[in-house]
Amino acid sequence: MAQGRGWEGAVLKLMRAKDFILTVTDTEDVTEDYRRLRLTDGGLLTATGVHPTMWVRLWFENAGKPHQRAYTLVDPDPEAGAFCLEFALHDGVASDWARGAKPGDTIEATVQGTGFEQPSPAPSHVVAIGDPASLPAINSLLTGIGSVPATIWFEGGDDALPFRTDPGRHDVRRVPRQDAGAHLVERVKDELRDVLTGAEHPYVWIACDTRTTRALSSYVRKELGVPKDRLHALGYWRAS
Repeated sequence: MAQGRGWEGAVLKLMRAKDFILTVTDTEDVTEDYRRLRLTDGGLLTATGVHPTMWVRLWFENAGKPHQRAYTLVDPDPEAGAFCLEFALHDGVASDWARGAKPGDTIEATVQGTGFEQPSPAPSHVVAIGDPASLPAINSLLTGIGSVPATIWFEGGDDALPFRTDPGRHDVRRVPRQDAGAHLVERVKDELRDVLTGAEHPYVWIACDTRTTRALSSYVRKELGVPKDRLHALGYWRAS
């Protein structure tokens, strides 16, 4: 892998991305379809620092070609030089690697473009919309905003997923995945306006499959009038 990562790797190098070697130290099957790996960071956290929703690009080999996917850091510990990564398992080279990973295995990681800008003014209410693939980022976001109340629409997954929510200030609304995400879009459209009513400085964070994310971010901007700087939207995966 180190010999070449195709055009993606070349672009990242031009953008002064930093490369590190991560080593698996422990594994945990949280559920049948959700796996947590603990890794040493190869000096990553000392070099880059830590911020909410921080993520890295992992490099896999797929039919002899480089293949990268982004994952949010879980419980980063700069003093220990370690963190966890969580994988929502499905078909694909990244999930295959995670299923078979064992202590001592290594993987290359690149850090670039992972900055997080704290909304200003600070949010009075946070809205997060996601699914198992973005659960680590949702947890990191909720930790980063502290005591701010939040409403979370969460699509799919089972009850054993590692939510880090506080029932006293986080309203989690579970939504089954139906009609390729269309059911989630309709639920959010039915309920979000009322949630935002009276929120002086809302902040909306969306990370679902690409099509769902586009539909919801367009609705939030055009129909609800949420300013661009109060909205973060990123497609985490593509529905086949």
